[in-house]
Amino acid sequence: MKIAVTCDNGMVFQHFGHTPGFALFEVENGVITGEKEISSGDSGHGALATLLASEKVDMLICGGIGGGAVNALDNAGIKVVGGASGEVKSVVEAYLKGSLQLRADFHCNHHHHEGGHNCGSHSCGSNSCH
Repeated sequence: MKIAVTCDNGMVFQHFGHTPGFALFEVENGVITGEKEISSGDSGHGALATLLASEKVDMLICGGIGGGAVNALDNAGIKVVGGASGEVKSVVEAYLKGSLQLRADFHCNHHHHEGGHNCGSHSCGSNSCH
């Protein structure tokens, strides 16, 4: 299985559509067997889904994400786990152990392309990373 995590400086980036990159983890039998980082290339939601599909990603772990992006990922056969925060490798390890803590308010219901926006209790600004 291959897991992608929205990433900025080793931390889960909080808005899928603005993520600077992804940490990719190869997982076999519940153990991380490989990892690398890729740039998002400043792509939009649909292009990010295509990028992850081209990397043969099975699942995305992220902070916040909108419905359109979830649909694009679903159409690409990629499962979405939203509401995560923290250091990317620790988040993947917690997911594999079944102990990942997630926020329930991870869906972004609107877009503001200038300066970010606030969706409930999480910020989806271009530089907001927990």
